Amino acid sequence: MDKSRVITLFIGVVRAGSFSQAAAEVGLSPQAVSKAVRQLEDNLGVRLFHRTTRSLSLTEEGQRLFELANPGLRLLDEALEQVRNSRQDMDGMIRVAAPTSFGSHLLIPLVRDFQALHPGVRFDLLLEDHFTDLIEAKIDVGFRGGNPPERNLISRRIGELALLVCAAPAYIARYGAPQSVDDLLAHRCTGFRQPNTGRLMPWELHGEGGTIYKDIPAVTSFNTAEAEAEAVLAGMAIGQLAGYMAAQHLAAGTLVHLLPSTTVTSGAIYMYYQQRTQMPQRVRLFIDFASERAPGLFPKIKLLKS
Repeated sequence: MDKSRVITLFIGVVRAGSFSQAAAEVGLSPQAVSKAVRQLEDNLGVRLFHRTTRSLSLTEEGQRLFELANPGLRLLDEALEQVRNSRQDMDGMIRVAAPTSFGSHLLIPLVRDFQALHPGVRFDLLLEDHFTDLIEAKIDVGFRGGNPPERNLISRRIGELALLVCAAPAYIARYGAPQSVDDLLAHRCTGFRQPNTGRLMPWELHGEGGTIYKDIPAVTSFNTAEAEAEAVLAGMAIGQLAGYMAAQHLAAGTLVHLLPSTTVTSGAIYMYYQQRTQMPQRVRLFIDFASERAPGLFPKIKLLKS
């Protein structure tokens, strides 16, 4: 016997004053409701109702059960109603996962502008460079670069991931600038280790036949794109940086775009989230907001082909 169900039906009969009315409210037949109440009576070993063809009243035991169970059911109803209403409630938390390099370049502007419109929304940002499982980490929205996420997730393309060979003016003044891809082998260069595997990633470059992958020896390697970019800005070495990270420094002259004909688009930037129909309103609005605003945060990199 499902005790919670039959007690709910019992309370429904008391509130309605009849089996037929209680049955109509829950979409059951009066016979089914009556049978459920009798099961409850049999289980408790007491009679809960005085039944006649014309009237229905509680026994002393029935009155006691109603007085004890009814407040609990009201609390349950209120809890369910609050959760139901929270779907439309704009106040609350949104948990977002993204690579560390997206933090200042993408998420801070998005969060700032969204909270200006909805100040009751709080964000919990999980910044890490390996792919984040939304379900396991209880994440509402994720961002990543490269290929679209799988695992039955919805993904929206919000920008291109361009890779540029860059150096600081101080590096060029000291070591000169490479004139070809082969020249890179004689220069001091940075390397990036794939966060999930620790493997040093080859540089992706545009060549005569399309994209080529070149193993460039690294004088210093990194496992975060932010640290690699800082090293390049400091004049330590030449690095291959994401366009969205390099754009403002190129415009300011603190970085120089080298070998522009080798610039390649390596996949795209994606926003991803679970397939859910019961999504809180604040999360749905943030997804739509990010879909509209995020593309403008990624600079359009002119690709010069040989």
